[in-house]
Amino acid sequence: MSVNIASYTISALVADSLANIVEMIVRLELSTGFKKDLLLHRANRIRTIYSSLAIEGNPLSLQAMSAIIDGKRVLGPKDSIKEVIQAHHAYDQLESYSPYSVADFLKAHGILTDGLIEESGMFRSKDVGVCEGGVPIHIGARPQFVPRLIEELFSWARDLTLHPVIKSAIVHYEIEIIHPFSDGNGRMGRLWQSSILTQYNPLFAWVPMESIVFERSGEYYQAIQESSVANDSTPFIEFALSALLESITTQLSVQEEQPIRLSKKQKLLLQELKKGAMTRKEIFSALDMAHDSRAVKRLFDPLLDDGLIEFTIPQAPTSRNQKYQLTQKGRLFH
Repeated sequence: MSVNIASYTISALVADSLANIVEMIVRLELSTGFKKDLLLHRANRIRTIYSSLAIEGNPLSLQAMSAIIDGKRVLGPKDSIKEVIQAHHAYDQLESYSPYSVADFLKAHGILTDGLIEESGMFRSKDVGVCEGGVPIHIGARPQFVPRLIEELFSWARDLTLHPVIKSAIVHYEIEIIHPFSDGNGRMGRLWQSSILTQYNPLFAWVPMESIVFERSGEYYQAIQESSVANDSTPFIEFALSALLESITTQLSVQEEQPIRLSKKQKLLLQELKKGAMTRKEIFSALDMAHDSRAVKRLFDPLLDDGLIEFTIPQAPTSRNQKYQLTQKGRLFH
């Protein structure tokens, strides 16, 4: 069968990342308590959902999403809250999907977008594209070709003799390029890569690769763009495997009680807070950073989640008088 799949190369970087991923996932499974750590599984699943939705602009914090998943009432945009609930349902069935089944692919999209878009659980009926600054940077396949392209992609991937880790990255990329849905394409690409990985080893269901993709979202979109221009998915495969490896390495660090990994900006933030509690505006000014929602998520939420900083008014996270301060753990962090 002739299938319109972008070319790819098993580059030295891909081969090296794959070898390390295989080694690390076995080590995580057999040499640590990760497999039975249900609390960590839950925390990682919440981080996965938060990161995948945040990439697409969901404004809710990690703490808010955790509360929603716990069934608590949270103030926020109705659709954003529903998006969290639906994503939780979609990921909750991750281990039951057959990753090369078009029916399961549509079922997952239906769960993910139920009540949020008109064409939920079905391929789009209109042309769609991705724009940047009002300029189209990618146009998806014509709608009449989408069902056949997805069917061919899944048949090709199912029969292909290639390591599932690499195969998962290629399928993720091709979903992004075909853009089969009116909305939810990015979320489905990431979910379906996780589906293929989970079929290979169920432990991948609890490895939050999406959190690394979110932290490196600029590289993520650049890899898609580079691969699209070259009609060669190698740049995206290299990025996807490096993100997956980083995520597994982070989980090993947690299990082996290695130091928490922070960005340079996060370390500077902790240094600033040693001087005393500060508002968000004061922190961004001190770090000479632009104040936008994505920067807030990347900078503050991991520190809050790791228990290194806390709110001065925890009962009112959105208070105009809210400040951030170091926890005892944060004061001891070097």
